[in-house]
Amino acid sequence: MYDPLGLAFTILGLLLGATVLTALLSGTVVLKRAAHWPLIIACGTSAVLAILLLLQVWKAGTVPRFVSDPITWFAAGKLTASVSLVVDPLSSIMLAMITFIATWIAIFSSGYMREGHRIDRGYVRYFAVMGLFVFSMCGLVLANNFLLLMGFWEGVGLCSYLLIGYYYDKPSAAAAARKAFLVTRLGDIGFLLGIFLLWKVGGWNTDLTALFDHIQKSPPDPTTLTTACLLLFCGAVGKSAQFPLYVWLPDAMEGPTPVSALIHAATMVTAGVYLIARCAPLFALVPDAQLVVAWIGGITAALAAFIAVAQTDLKRVLAYSTVSQLGYMFIALGTMGAVSPLFAVTAAMFHLFTHAFFKALLFLASGSVMHAMGNVIDMRRFGGLRRVMPVTHLTFLCGALALAGVPVLSGFWSKDMILEALQFGSAGAHANAGSFYALLLIALATAGLTAFYTFRAYFLTFWGETRVPEEAGHHAHESPSSMVFPLLVLAVGAIGVGVVAGPATHWFGDFLARTPSLRQAATIVGVAEPAPHFNWGIAGVSTLLALGGVGLAGLAYGNGGPERVPVAIEPVFTLSRNKLYVDEVYSALLVRPIEWLGAMARVFDQFLDALARLISAVPGFLGGLIRPIQNGLVQFYALAMALGLAVFLSFVVFLISR
Repeated sequence: MYDPLGLAFTILGLLLGATVLTALLSGTVVLKRAAHWPLIIACGTSAVLAILLLLQVWKAGTVPRFVSDPITWFAAGKLTASVSLVVDPLSSIMLAMITFIATWIAIFSSGYMREGHRIDRGYVRYFAVMGLFVFSMCGLVLANNFLLLMGFWEGVGLCSYLLIGYYYDKPSAAAAARKAFLVTRLGDIGFLLGIFLLWKVGGWNTDLTALFDHIQKSPPDPTTLTTACLLLFCGAVGKSAQFPLYVWLPDAMEGPTPVSALIHAATMVTAGVYLIARCAPLFALVPDAQLVVAWIGGITAALAAFIAVAQTDLKRVLAYSTVSQLGYMFIALGTMGAVSPLFAVTAAMFHLFTHAFFKALLFLASGSVMHAMGNVIDMRRFGGLRRVMPVTHLTFLCGALALAGVPVLSGFWSKDMILEALQFGSAGAHANAGSFYALLLIALATAGLTAFYTFRAYFLTFWGETRVPEEAGHHAHESPSSMVFPLLVLAVGAIGVGVVAGPATHWFGDFLARTPSLRQAATIVGVAEPAPHFNWGIAGVSTLLALGGVGLAGLAYGNGGPERVPVAIEPVFTLSRNKLYVDEVYSALLVRPIEWLGAMARVFDQFLDALARLISAVPGFLGGLIRPIQNGLVQFYALAMALGLAVFLSFVVFLISR
């Protein structure tokens, strides 16, 4: 019998130790070449321990929760931040998923970040920051205190900045890192305000379990609680790249491809979804906030799917796909008041779980393509790669089928669960039924678009005549085994993890439903959870949409070669290719006015500075005028005194004579 809390602390210690040890390996070339081993060993060991932890939680009872004794981090008046970890089904599933995916990404990185026998100049820095990234994400999902969670939350943001800007001497990479950092900070401001508002109305508690219990027993007025939940959601919008703060994520492709896989699959963007799931007892009390979450998710899912349709950069297609799939997850979270928090959160987290496998697979496969193509990722410059990269082709196909929702791969089961939640919500006798019906239509349309743009990228990359860019040296070949083997492992997950964890065993839903906070939220809502079953109607419609999207992409792009868009839909593709001009609109309405305001403030500051310098120069100027009389000659001082006395006496005589 293993202690779950002991395993949790050991995992964090291993990852932090690997980060420190890696940073110490920068002394010699020999040590630099081994810089990947501490992270691989730490992540691999952590994955094994996380699975053991998950098994212990599974055996622990009907409502398992292990909370460590709080250790005061800092205190100021009534505000106390404690280091306290919580292990329950929700955190144990997240921990196992993060460490498992990170292990294979680390192994892939050991081959990707080398150029032949020459290691990248930032090789040590890359693995050190990556270790800190995984450590921060694991700490985030284990934190049982809002302020501790916020600390790890910011650690994740810092590491994403460092990894996106890994090629810091490249202007576009530096700009992308800065954009990611600043845009997510906008959401984090709301998140921090929400934490302090909850602290005020939650009995001066920042520990999650105590705060949830206090608010359930003594709920504040609905307006205050709705405001607090929406402020928390601001943080989720920033981290999980939802409308209107999604614009940083596509630009994050400037970082190394394994970083993209890590951010999009296991860390960073999943933090927002986890936050809302963790705070289900709060959102269960405020239906208005739930509806906002659902609609933001729906808008984001449709918007990102439309933009992905005409992108020519393979990694950007996958980036917009991530934004869209995260929108799906938030749609599910927004239905918790209509279909029970247990079903809604299970649907969202199940899609997050399956998405981690096939999205990590797709990004690493695109990295394999990029590695073979001499860092070229523009789909207009290569094609027919299935002949030269057969393993990459087959694994990418597995990920594409899962993302498109083709039966019976993992994405099919999790996506259908979200659609079922929307159908159940739209059929209920409540005020939001119409909204859920509209969201169901949006989600179905998005599913068709997802299948189309995914297989457009697949056909343009792997079908048609073999075309290799000159940067590849015209001798493209399959990637080395250190990169291929992780693809094979993740492909197995993309194919089978959904059916094994879902309909075949119902393990995922049964286990997650034992999370105490979710049961607490279910008690608050009081809605009967739909019984597990296979919804033939939803499955049939989603299958038709998926196969229709795949077939349409095959007809349009099955021959590979340069893309030819019919004249009739060229304006639509132009809008998609230009990302609906959202960046331009943001630049015109926000960035440029703020830059102008900053320039005006700078001019005003320079004016004030000049005025202050002028005023401060006056005494010196006056002193300079009288300085010549201080010449050190005693006779001159005597003459000056005599003249002064004469002037003074003359003035007195003049006044008396008047």
